Amino acid sequence: MAPVSAESLKSELDMFDIPCSDESTLDKMVELCICSRIQADEMVLEWVAYSSSTKNGVKLAMDTLEQFKHEVLNKRKVKPSSRKEESHNRTRDINSLQELIKAEEEEDNLLDAYSTPAKGSQKRALTTPEHPHSKRTAALLTSPGLLLSPASFSPSATPSQKYSQRGGKGEVVVTFGAVQGTRWVGRKDPGAGVQLQLLESSEDSLRCSYKFMFQRLRDVRNVLTDKIEELGESLKSHFNIEEFSPVSLPAQDSMTVLGQVCCDSNGKLNAQSVLLEAGPEQGGQQVPVDLSELKEYSLFPGQVVVMEGMNTTGRKLVASKLYQSVPLPFYTPEMKMEMDEEPMNVLVACGPFTTSDTLTFDPLLDLISIIVRDRPDVCLLLGPFVDSKHEQIEKAQVTETFEAIFSRCIESIVDGTKSVGCHLVFVPSQRDIHHHFIYPQPPFTLPNLSKDQAQRVTLVPDPCTLLIDGVTFGLTSTDILFHMGAEEISCGTGSDRFSRILKHILTQRSYYPLYPPVEEVNMDYEKFQSFGQMPLTPDLLIIPSELRYFVKDVVGCVCVNPGRLTKGQVGGTYGRLMIQRNATSEDGKRASPCLTAQVVKI
Repeated sequence: MAPVSAESLKSELDMFDIPCSDESTLDKMVELCICSRIQADEMVLEWVAYSSSTKNGVKLAMDTLEQFKHEVLNKRKVKPSSRKEESHNRTRDINSLQELIKAEEEEDNLLDAYSTPAKGSQKRALTTPEHPHSKRTAALLTSPGLLLSPASFSPSATPSQKYSQRGGKGEVVVTFGAVQGTRWVGRKDPGAGVQLQLLESSEDSLRCSYKFMFQRLRDVRNVLTDKIEELGESLKSHFNIEEFSPVSLPAQDSMTVLGQVCCDSNGKLNAQSVLLEAGPEQGGQQVPVDLSELKEYSLFPGQVVVMEGMNTTGRKLVASKLYQSVPLPFYTPEMKMEMDEEPMNVLVACGPFTTSDTLTFDPLLDLISIIVRDRPDVCLLLGPFVDSKHEQIEKAQVTETFEAIFSRCIESIVDGTKSVGCHLVFVPSQRDIHHHFIYPQPPFTLPNLSKDQAQRVTLVPDPCTLLIDGVTFGLTSTDILFHMGAEEISCGTGSDRFSRILKHILTQRSYYPLYPPVEEVNMDYEKFQSFGQMPLTPDLLIIPSELRYFVKDVVGCVCVNPGRLTKGQVGGTYGRLMIQRNATSEDGKRASPCLTAQVVKI
């Protein structure tokens, strides 16, 4: 910033033909320029604007300058110096950070030396027993001596006291199937001979990232139309319906209509706000639905249904019967497989893998020790691994990039389970801050894995359908249970809410049947049509949620919510399953391959 002189101010004033012969007035203006950190031309422009804003104009004098200072200059925000801006804008390396912190701390110490200490100083000491230096230093600097362990991810590696003092470790909170006498261990050689692959072929599965944020409304409409027509055809053949009538056609007789449930406003769906939106083949119009004659129903926005009822005016459908979709068939292997001598042990855990008050990853270390102890054949690990909702992540109080934290986290899991030899499956989450938060979500990329490590690791998208030793697993880390639970309405069904929502997911044949989706889910509908649908009804559906953990058999599919590994500052739960393929009942009917399952506290 060039120094302001009386001559430069005089020339600027002459440009606007403003008389000023008094030297003391010019000196006062120079003083104001320096105090306000503005140049001569800017000062004169401010004065011209101020004087012209008054009724009769203001002459330049000492008393008017005082008034100008009070009304204009004192209200201006002081701009930081160019040197400071330059230091903030340039890319900082570790040395420049150290110099900056050292200079700021010296400045603080100098100010403290000149200030009078108050009685019982109110300034908090920025120290911890583990790190006697300030938090700012801890948050910005990383020590090269830190070990390659999850404890070094956080600037303050203080373990969570509530987590370490938790009770009920290893307590079984949910049981499914015949548990008595079950040994929760893997086979003699865990992971050996386990065939694990995505059910879809490599061409039909989501293998890598894709371009998003370009979606036309026409394409969304086409996807929704295809869904209505596809489910309509299955309902027509299953219930032997001859044809569907247009929803808005006035008729004195009972009619059968096909459409998608939606709400008449942006609010939550209720019994008075239900609309039925037909596909283009049935007129593509919306009609309000009167549910008063239905004895029982369970509806949510986006659900494809067939309704039977009267629409005498063409303006309201009085529904008398509701047909809901039917699930797809289960997987049948092309070749007859022999019965395994030993069942397969599968461990399921869902992030976050840290407590909310620290980034020490202690729960993850405990999970690794459980894997080493129980020696499961397959571990299904669902994100978030680096949780975007974590307080220290939100405030950027970390010592490394998010990608580096994730890589070290995965390396810790892979290296920690090396002695076990189990298969590891990693599923991304919308809450993984280092990954694309788009749905469907592409799999992680781990270029640093060695060949030996890569043989044990399978990276899959969210959602996906896995085939493990002839048993199909549906996996999604998106909390569709929570999202649908907030939107679903029901009357007289008699079943619990979880079972209803799970049945909807299976009968709508989609991992995310809700439309419109919640705000936090960024849906790409073209990819969703290809990768978000169920190719068949899975034998097991792994569907983690913030809601209470459970294991339920719904229309023959065993649905498992293992809970999250951490709940705030305390420990959460994980799931374990015993699977035996080709399990058939005595009467020859299909029996679930899931022999038994448990949800256990970490």
